[in-house]
Amino acid sequence: MEVWKKNLYSIWTAQLVAMIGMSMVVPFLPFYIRELGVTNQDELEHWSGIVFSGPFILSFLLTPVWGVLGDRFGKKPMVLRAIFGLSVSQLLIGFSGSVEQLFIFRMVQGAISGFIASSLALVSATTPKEKSGYAIGILQTSISTGTVIGPFIGGFIADMTSYRTVFFITSVICFISGIFVLVFVKEPPMIINKKLYSVFDNYRFVFGRSKLLTAMISILLIQISITIAQPVFALFVESMTKGTEYISTLTGAIFGTLGIFSVISSPWWGRRNDRKSFKKNIIIATTGAGLAYMIHTIITNPFMLFPVRAFLGLCIGGIIPVLYAYINKNTDDDRKSGVMGIASSFTLLGNLVGPLLCTLLVIKVEIRYIFFITGLMLLGNAVLIFYNVKEKSSKPPEEVIFKSEISGKSNL
Repeated sequence: MEVWKKNLYSIWTAQLVAMIGMSMVVPFLPFYIRELGVTNQDELEHWSGIVFSGPFILSFLLTPVWGVLGDRFGKKPMVLRAIFGLSVSQLLIGFSGSVEQLFIFRMVQGAISGFIASSLALVSATTPKEKSGYAIGILQTSISTGTVIGPFIGGFIADMTSYRTVFFITSVICFISGIFVLVFVKEPPMIINKKLYSVFDNYRFVFGRSKLLTAMISILLIQISITIAQPVFALFVESMTKGTEYISTLTGAIFGTLGIFSVISSPWWGRRNDRKSFKKNIIIATTGAGLAYMIHTIITNPFMLFPVRAFLGLCIGGIIPVLYAYINKNTDDDRKSGVMGIASSFTLLGNLVGPLLCTLLVIKVEIRYIFFITGLMLLGNAVLIFYNVKEKSSKPPEEVIFKSEISGKSNL
């Protein structure tokens, strides 16, 4: 088997295991916060947004640094650092005695983890460019599959035991995933006599190329849109299920439905991105996701969320993988980890801003209307791409010309 395929399938397996563990806890953080003593509904909503944002505060700053270190010292060590760091942070979170400690340990998680970004950089470094869309799409299915299985398992365990138990199990799962990477993943060959780039060099590279910068900004705006409603999703389901037994299991099943259909759609979007235009793919996926979020607003029965989340999953599977594949195709091999780290940093910034924006919105807006706002933001992003991306139909996707209002010129 070719090295790039072996690494892809090995990282896919390790990332699947890690994502199952992480997804076991994320949907139920509001309930864990309540268990730590925050019982007032308004305070619970506010703390949910703050705690969700915790990991992304430091990871936004450090992810590009980890990317540069990956280019200099190897990508496999960065993957191992991230996954074992994730294991340690989940153990600490399980021992949290207050919501303040929970927030601090979530920040520690963001500082020392970053498994998805480092895995993406490793796979991108060994995959031929003409196969990058397929590889990134396949890699995305491990994330989506984890979000399918994890919430259901986590919800069941939480209902049977406690939320702390879920964090401890997650720590063990991440540790096992790290051992798998250590044994089976092969370090990509280092480029001889390659130039070493600093974090600032890579940022200048991105900001000096409007096509990359436009993709980065799209990642930021889309990620804000996707994460703005996550902190209150469990509370949204709970608001429609007063008195329902096993609320965590039901929430996990609804949350995981999105992942099932992301698994189905991600490889298809990946292959399509290798053949079709970036602009067309991202507009279709973003518009569909925007409409799906807006439909959340009018739903009053939790079981009606299943088909809506299914359609949302089909669209979500074609957003971030498309953007990452495009960035990968337009980045030199000797700075791939650094640029991918910046792309991940934009993603993390969106993950930070989204939940914080949620804490501001819940002060004035009913929870269900946050989903409507999310939909409007995604539709606005589709319009932004439509008017700011110019491409020639005769050119393949990697020769797309972006007309960016930020730089005021095209880069051919």
